[in-house]
Amino acid sequence: MKRLTYLLLLLFSLTACVGEDDFKDTPMDNFETLWRLIDEHYCFLDYKQVDWNAIHQKYEPQVKATKTNENLFEVLGNMLAELKDGHVNLYTTHNVARYWDWYEDYPRNFSEALVEDYLGQGYRISGGLQYTILDDNIGYLYYGSFSSAVGNGSLSEMLDYFSLCDGLILDVRNNGGGDLTTADRIAARFTNEKTLVGYICHKTGKGHSDFSTPEPMYLEPSDRIRWQKPVVVLTNRHSFSATNYFTSMMRELPLVTIIGDKTGGGSGMPFTSELPNGWGVRFSACPILNAQKEHTEFGIDPDIKVDMDIADQQRGKDTIIETARAYLKSK
Repeated sequence: MKRLTYLLLLLFSLTACVGEDDFKDTPMDNFETLWRLIDEHYCFLDYKQVDWNAIHQKYEPQVKATKTNENLFEVLGNMLAELKDGHVNLYTTHNVARYWDWYEDYPRNFSEALVEDYLGQGYRISGGLQYTILDDNIGYLYYGSFSSAVGNGSLSEMLDYFSLCDGLILDVRNNGGGDLTTADRIAARFTNEKTLVGYICHKTGKGHSDFSTPEPMYLEPSDRIRWQKPVVVLTNRHSFSATNYFTSMMRELPLVTIIGDKTGGGSGMPFTSELPNGWGVRFSACPILNAQKEHTEFGIDPDIKVDMDIADQQRGKDTIIETARAYLKSK
């Protein structure tokens, strides 16, 4: 993933040069700076068919009417929410503007208490990994954040522990993302050959569609222990950002099946900048496409769609986990 590392460095360098014009710390200058940052560098304006000029006309009079910083923060936060992107935030010392509708209109499809029941008391913990062997000889792993470190040693120990299992459930529900390198490291344990898993583009100009030619992204197989049996990845709408990327990679592998709900999306690689008043802003700058060169910004559909059933929950059963167990046993 050397190309990905290079692009991250490129984005980091851009944060220092965006918006260098002499803007003052006034409500209108902060508004114009933010609007221009999105206009020139946000990567999904055309894909989402956002009329950003119309957004300017809508919010300019609201900004002129603001009397306090809190009023300004609310107006600018509402403007950013028009992008419908969980990677878009405005940061101040008193609050963070965020867009959460990408998951709030969906079933939760997750119960932490039930996951704890399936793990039991004797489950193993290694870094961010929590895992056990269920009573039907299916391995179960819950991984709650790609920000939680996972080393190659931990992965090898886990797969060795699961070696006699008939199948593996990899539960990434409610995993809000984190480190793409960790996503690569885990996915590399489930392929025996170099696999095309997606494409990445970066902005080449200020136009909304000024992008580089999509460059292929490949998953290289690990040179350590690799899983050779069926595996199910469990997802829900809280599976976002790096988890969305991980799901997109895993679905390209022959022994992997995705079960649960549509992921939360978040396929734009974000970077940050700053307004004249010191408020920080983060937004999606580079789109990552799947192996078919399709956007996954709005989420990835599972291979088998399953929602949690209330009756199952009352009986102490997780419908999505039970569906995965039955599927793996049938294999």
